[in-house]
Amino acid sequence: MRLSSSSSSTTGFNQVTREGDKKCLNSELWHACAGPLVSLPHVGSRVVYFPQGHSEQVAASTNKEVDAHFPNYPSLPPQLICQLHNVTMHADVETDEVCAQMTLQPLSQEDQKDAYLLPAELGTASKQPSNSFCKTLTASDTSTHGGFSVPRRAAEKVFPPLDYALTPPAQELIARDLHDNEWKFRHIFRGQPKRHLLTTGWSVFVSAKRLVAGDSVLFIW
Repeated sequence: MRLSSSSSSTTGFNQVTREGDKKCLNSELWHACAGPLVSLPHVGSRVVYFPQGHSEQVAASTNKEVDAHFPNYPSLPPQLICQLHNVTMHADVETDEVCAQMTLQPLSQEDQKDAYLLPAELGTASKQPSNSFCKTLTASDTSTHGGFSVPRRAAEKVFPPLDYALTPPAQELIARDLHDNEWKFRHIFRGQPKRHLLTTGWSVFVSAKRLVAGDSVLFIW
């Protein structure tokens, strides 16, 4: 999720998109969720498409046999040189799992003779946000009666600074998820020993996202 404090204008934290990206998804957040090993090729570049590998991947993700789900094309080559026409970033509504949809056009043998057969780099490396933290949720984090315990270093690095003159130090945080839905959390510093917690609003988020212990939550500033 992408964060801002309630004292700041949320307009300044609206999604930042690149040309060709799906505007309803935050590009920076999408890449943060995809991880540093994922890179997307540029529109207009040439890529290699592996039909068999694609069908096996889809079959594995849907728990179905390849032959039962896909027709057999014996004349189809094992790999196709294609030109990339469009890239759209997606996130599953139920799980927030990210993926990218690409529109490819196979190139003819004549087109493949072009000197610019394939780019030297198949994509730009995913730029990970510097102010972010990811935490694997514990049973306490997902309890409807508890809150989300934030590691102190992560809270001080990613969250807006608290006013420690308040008793207790607290603020309202505004976060937007991958689908640009807004969530509000109360960030408080309390307890013995004192720790950073997200309280009000957190249980609603957990229920809506159906989070369980073992799931991960990523925050970026």
